[in-house]
Amino acid sequence: MQALLDTIANAHMPADAQRLFHGRGGLFPGCEAWTLDAFPPVWLVTRFGEVTSAETTALTEALLRRQAQTAPDQPLNAVLQTRHEGRSDATVLAGSVPESHVVTEDGARHRINLQRGQNHGLFLDMAEGRRWVRAHAQGHKVLNLFAYTCAFSVAALQGGAKEVVNLDMSQGALTTGQQNHQLNGITSGAKFLAHDLFSSWGKVTRMGPYGLVIADPPSHQKGSFVANKDWPRLVRRLPELLRPGGHALLCLNAPEIPEQFLRDVLAAEAPSLSVQQRLPNPPAFADVSRDRALKVLVVRLPPLP
Repeated sequence: MQALLDTIANAHMPADAQRLFHGRGGLFPGCEAWTLDAFPPVWLVTRFGEVTSAETTALTEALLRRQAQTAPDQPLNAVLQTRHEGRSDATVLAGSVPESHVVTEDGARHRINLQRGQNHGLFLDMAEGRRWVRAHAQGHKVLNLFAYTCAFSVAALQGGAKEVVNLDMSQGALTTGQQNHQLNGITSGAKFLAHDLFSSWGKVTRMGPYGLVIADPPSHQKGSFVANKDWPRLVRRLPELLRPGGHALLCLNAPEIPEQFLRDVLAAEAPSLSVQQRLPNPPAFADVSRDRALKVLVVRLPPLP
């Protein structure tokens, strides 16, 4: 874990939430199980697998040393999350970490929770996707599928979207999404539907068509979405959801599934859609393999002649 400790030794708490160390990308041999995120004012270290007491001690001491150098008048706030055999456990290494707190990204405010479950309320690897949506949502009706806490919706409305329809099976996630809109002073323009997409096609279609559809499903969540089985079911419906000339943002975060899978599904199920580009990932999420990294494709339905 030396590369992680070296990163901590030179780290500064940023203003925005972001990743600082991505051992999962395979660029730091021996550190593949580690990540370091900043959710100001809290550091989050994640260990995929069991952690030893020696590792915990080394991490805590490294963070305390850096805190003493960069902000000696402020307390260190740090959480260690371990993910092992389908479980996730959070331990406060130092300081006072609230049940939830608010972080920022590009001026947008988001409520996150670092001590409950694996998903904290804001997926840091999707920052470039949110920037793309903010830059391209002007005047559009937007459908945000698998909306989770609605960060894409906030970005779209900040970018001038006419309306956003947020759909997710989890009412709890959507409730946090509503709070995120309120945190950003957004009081209108968003709808929140706690529905299963695959039993709600009629309703979703009638509310369209949409100038932009965002699909950021879980890669494998039983009862919600399983990538190999459900991407074809989703993609074949996209042309009827989009208005002519409309775009879709398709997000595949499954290291074991290559980009070509999504391109093949598009060719087979929705040949009228053309791939415009693959968005870059934030530099901190660099990976030895483009296919293992997060894959975000922008596709378009042709305009009317």
